[in-house]
Amino acid sequence: MIICLGTTPTVQRSMTFAHLRIDDVNRAAQVQEYASGKAPNVARVLKTLGAEPVCVGFAGGDRGRFLLDDLQHAEVRCEFVNVAAPTRLCTTVIDQATGTATELVEESLPVDPAGWDEMDRRLRALLPTSKNWIFSGSLPPGAPQDFYARWLPLARECGARLILDARGEPLRLAMEHPGFVVKLNRDELAATLGRSLDSPVDLKQAALAITPAGGVAIVTMGSQGAVASDGKNVWRLTPPKVKAISAVGSGDAFSAGLALGLLRGQSLPESLALAAACGAANAMTALAGHLNPSDVERLVSEAVVSPSPSQGEGRGEGAAR
Repeated sequence: MIICLGTTPTVQRSMTFAHLRIDDVNRAAQVQEYASGKAPNVARVLKTLGAEPVCVGFAGGDRGRFLLDDLQHAEVRCEFVNVAAPTRLCTTVIDQATGTATELVEESLPVDPAGWDEMDRRLRALLPTSKNWIFSGSLPPGAPQDFYARWLPLARECGARLILDARGEPLRLAMEHPGFVVKLNRDELAATLGRSLDSPVDLKQAALAITPAGGVAIVTMGSQGAVASDGKNVWRLTPPKVKAISAVGSGDAFSAGLALGLLRGQSLPESLALAAACGAANAMTALAGHLNPSDVERLVSEAVVSPSPSQGEGRGEGAAR
């Protein structure tokens, strides 16, 4: 069982247009709505690939009920806390003519103290039942900034592997603890450190600097791959080349593939290759957190993981969700 925790899930609306015209009336060729956000995306990918995830978060209002219904339809076990704040709606606009996908993000609303208290109670009961945890995403306004960090001692106590996809102050507080895997994109890392990471040397040094003691740091760069560090060694990941429809959710698919590889006992480089295949397979679809297992199986052999980056790096992985 893999616990997938995220406090800012969303209902995702994907709208596909033959040709999008700015400042004009546009009629979508296709519209789909589904449960999304980082943790639901991770859980959906894991379930598609045969794992048994448990998705945890907050859900509120009609959209919250829709989110839970959709995850349950996908046979993902849900342990959500019901709150008054309605679940947000985010929209992906896909322009087939230009091959672009634009993400319109609605920010989450604050969660009341009772919701956080119930989340703490639920996690204290649930987390010790699993040896694999994935915490991902931004926190709602007014959230305790140590929310992720406070569970790291419990992970060590339980012997659990924790993958943390976070940025800013929640990540800085978590970095005070050892022994976990941190994963974020380059723009998020630059913002967290407060400096640019434009050169390969800067990026390598930053990856080494944020590697938790006894842990791993992974900095993703979308179609340009990733850099990974265990504090001593650094690897450069070159992903498979695919024709992307929408890269929204590819970072979450990457996290799912990484967790699955490590769960299977694969080495870090082997797990990175699986992660890259999952991210690329997600980009081949119009829906975040959706992929075809046959694509993953085919693409994993096309990912290249080599020691220490030596080439120039590309830019950004896309907007943080």
